[in-house]
Amino acid sequence: MEQIELTVEARTLKGSGPACRMRKQGIIPAVIYGEGDKSQVVQLSRNDFDRILRHHETTSAIYHLQVMAGGKLQKEYMALLKETQYNPVTDVVQHLDFMHISMDKEIAIKVPIVLKGTALGLKKEGSTLEHMIREIEIICLPKNIPSHIDVDVSNVDTHVSIHVRDLALPAGVRTKLDPGAAVAGLVFADREVEAVAADGTAKPDVEVTKEKPKDAAAGAAPAAGAKAAAGAKAAAGAKAAPAAKPEAKK
Repeated sequence: MEQIELTVEARTLKGSGPACRMRKQGIIPAVIYGEGDKSQVVQLSRNDFDRILRHHETTSAIYHLQVMAGGKLQKEYMALLKETQYNPVTDVVQHLDFMHISMDKEIAIKVPIVLKGTALGLKKEGSTLEHMIREIEIICLPKNIPSHIDVDVSNVDTHVSIHVRDLALPAGVRTKLDPGAAVAGLVFADREVEAVAADGTAKPDVEVTKEKPKDAAAGAAPAAGAKAAAGAKAAAGAKAAPAAKPEAKK
């Protein structure tokens, strides 16, 4: 397991104001915490951490932190980098969280899964290799933490996928992840079937919309019905009219 030597400086000032001033001076505020220990606030040079980012796997490495105060070594920690906070606009590191660990106790940590080789099924039209699980949480002693897990996908085909149970974990490393969970497999894009004319040229797609034909009889029915209704209405009106008074006898 890779170990990174890192010197940090103890700090007494806390809060957003002092932290903002530190960042402007090229200093990254950080904190070290762990089970059974009181958290300690520290600071480190941005240039030093940038060099680490360029040359090391920072997520799964073990850090040997040397905390200095007034030019003297105050305390040492073995730690993991648990969180890196970035400025959302500039993408510059804003804050670091280190977790103090014991080298003789198992810990849970996530490590990346790296796909190796070219899948056999990629020779088929419309196929794509999908990487479902990119990180896996493992449990092991700190000394057994791998920087990553390699997965050979050369034999992945239409009905062949890589599952968690297929991973070759190093000695002393285990995981609680579902053994049946898919890590990588092939997916296929939908294919359009083209109609081909007799001369070999593709026929243009024609969308057929079925429209209900107008029924002349159905169209005439409402008119006839309307006339009948009008006649009935007129007849009803005639019946309803009061009868004429008989002419008076002279």
